[in-house]
Amino acid sequence: MNRLRELRLEKGLLQSDISKIINKGERTVGFYETGERDMGTETLSILSNFFNVSIDYLLGKSDIRNPEKIDHDKINIGLSKKDYNPPTPEQQEKIEEFAKFVLKDNLKDKEDKNK
Repeated sequence: MNRLRELRLEKGLLQSDISKIINKGERTVGFYETGERDMGTETLSILSNFFNVSIDYLLGKSDIRNPEKIDHDKINIGLSKKDYNPPTPEQQEKIEEFAKFVLKDNLKDKEDKNK
């Protein structure tokens, strides 16, 4: 079963408070809490952000509230510093293009969510 009720009570909130946050009826919140209805991805996203927990935690699939953020400096990609060569101008251009693509894609996602 999901942890919506537990998280709601921890914050001292009523079902009506949650219903306003997710823009659904109080009865729907009750159904979510009892497991009579499944939450959609948008609702899960809103609630996980609101409670600052992972969706897996919210759904009861993990006991870790909010997994540590990935430390990209610690990711081992199999290269040591001695193997590193700075990117060529062509590679730098590709990196910039990819970064612009990611930023544009993130903006598009944000705009889609705000519709």
